Amino acid sequence: MDPSGSELQELRRLLGELTARVFRIEQALNLRPVVAAEEPPRSETVRPSPPSAELKPAVPVIPPRPPIISPAGQGSADLESRIGSHWLNRIGITAVLIGVSYFLKFAFDNNWIGPAGRVAIGLLAGIAIVVWSENFRHRGYVIFSYSLKAVGIGVLYLSLYAAFQVYSLVPGGVAFIMMFAVTAATAVMAWTQGAEILAAFALIGGFSTPMLLSTGQNREVALFAYVVVLDLGALALVILKPWRRLLILSYFGTLGLYAGWYSSFYEVTQVRMTVGFATLFFAIFAVAPLLAQPAAKGWMSDSLPPLVAVVNAAGYFLQIYIIFEEIGTKDTAWFALALAALYIFLSRQTRARASSPEAAKTVDLLHLALAIGFITVAIPIRLDAHWITMGWFVETAVLLWVAERLHSELLNLFAVGALVLGVGRLLLIDNFYITRPIFNNRMATYAVAIAVLGAVAWYGSRRKDETGGTVAAMSVVALNLLALIALSREVADYYSQQLASLRPGVPWNVQWDPSAWADWHHVKIARDFTYSALWMAYGAMLMVVGFWRRSAFVRWQALVLIAFTIGKVFLYDVSELDRGYRIVSFIVLGALLLAISFVYQRDWLRLSVRNNSAAGSGESPTGSAAESPASR
Repeated sequence: MDPSGSELQELRRLLGELTARVFRIEQALNLRPVVAAEEPPRSETVRPSPPSAELKPAVPVIPPRPPIISPAGQGSADLESRIGSHWLNRIGITAVLIGVSYFLKFAFDNNWIGPAGRVAIGLLAGIAIVVWSENFRHRGYVIFSYSLKAVGIGVLYLSLYAAFQVYSLVPGGVAFIMMFAVTAATAVMAWTQGAEILAAFALIGGFSTPMLLSTGQNREVALFAYVVVLDLGALALVILKPWRRLLILSYFGTLGLYAGWYSSFYEVTQVRMTVGFATLFFAIFAVAPLLAQPAAKGWMSDSLPPLVAVVNAAGYFLQIYIIFEEIGTKDTAWFALALAALYIFLSRQTRARASSPEAAKTVDLLHLALAIGFITVAIPIRLDAHWITMGWFVETAVLLWVAERLHSELLNLFAVGALVLGVGRLLLIDNFYITRPIFNNRMATYAVAIAVLGAVAWYGSRRKDETGGTVAAMSVVALNLLALIALSREVADYYSQQLASLRPGVPWNVQWDPSAWADWHHVKIARDFTYSALWMAYGAMLMVVGFWRRSAFVRWQALVLIAFTIGKVFLYDVSELDRGYRIVSFIVLGALLLAISFVYQRDWLRLSVRNNSAAGSGESPTGSAAESPASR
């Protein structure tokens, strides 16, 4: 074969591959081929010559496009990279520490090295590893450098632990100072290198020091004073650096040491000192979210301050409650009120110190919610019986007033929550001992509840929106139901006392005396008639109010109550009541129904005119603003 021919074929092959690659690049970049500038048109017409087969360019064979990596594939690659660079690294640290521990134990068991030499080797090895790690950090292997530092710092703590607990080479004070020096040095490295992970190492070592050096003795002041120093150090770091995650680590480290000491050493004689330290811990973590630098965008920036605030408040109050419960005092309520006042103050401070308006609003509302929660909790702690219900109703009224002034929907929600607590306790829990009808504690409590519901209805009607109208309507219905329940319970108690006076001290199901049946039956008939009379009178009162206020909503409530009373009269009273009561029931009911019917027939409210005008305009007959629940 001619060598020049083979070289020409090779050049053609390379040119074809190069053309194909350029074509693929243009397709990937959505580029158009460069077209040479056209020559200006000539005066004469030039006929195009037929294309020659020899000049026709060969279309290169386009190889298949490489597969595009999807986001899922990219995510799996990121996960693989994170597992390989982070998690395997941390597992490797743990494995090295375990391996070194086993080796040292093997060497110690065989007396290869004496106690002092063992400790010295550990200290020197730890320092050497930390120094050696700096070489990798300067070369750009930051993660590997921090991993080596973790190994070195761990070896230092273990060596000092062995020097004190295992071999008793140094006293506890010396071992504590040396461990504290390791913690401080790690914190300084974290500060100078801007490494949050090193600060976490320092806190872990610092909170581990009391456990490593524990002698089983009660040293409350020394322990908690040291914990305060650690917490203040963590607070200084989060003020100077955006390392908010250290707050969580510091808080749970403090809580763990406190809980461990409390379960082992606490006695009632230490109450003042213990409450003082608990209050100091609480104060540090209460102001920490306000002073901490904002973190990078993400859940840590917005979620940590609320999380720390809630956990800190709940943990502190629980500690105080447990301590005072052992003493048997109700002074915990004053702590709850003091916490409420503190969080009201903090809610005002948050607005000026938060990193963003959204974060300020979140923390502000959270502090306000904690304040209301502590007030709600203080009421049942301090008060008893129906006074708890009264307190919740008063709280509802105050919250409604404050919410109206501040235009706060959150306070409205808390007011509704306190109202639900009060009504639920009034109907289901409170048990009143009544000796006098009407003018008693139960009626006073119901009167407060009715007044608060009336205030809720009034505030709701002022809003002039759908939510306010719904709340107002529900409040009016609940108000009328509570009034009926209160009056019906008064009737029941009055006649129960009448029955009890017939046979003092003897239940009716014991030693039944047929001679007393007539008296018992007479009292029972009078009670049933009183129920019917009460409900008819209340229905008539509602109808009058509905006519007076021109409120269809109130009139419908009156109609429902009157319909229920009609059913009772025709289905129950006819068969149970005596002839006299039966006559009076039907006459009174008939007169009431005739009066209501007459009012509707006279059309004093001009309902027919309103319906005709609404029909002419295409509106619903109930579409008038005067008839909506919100307008009442």
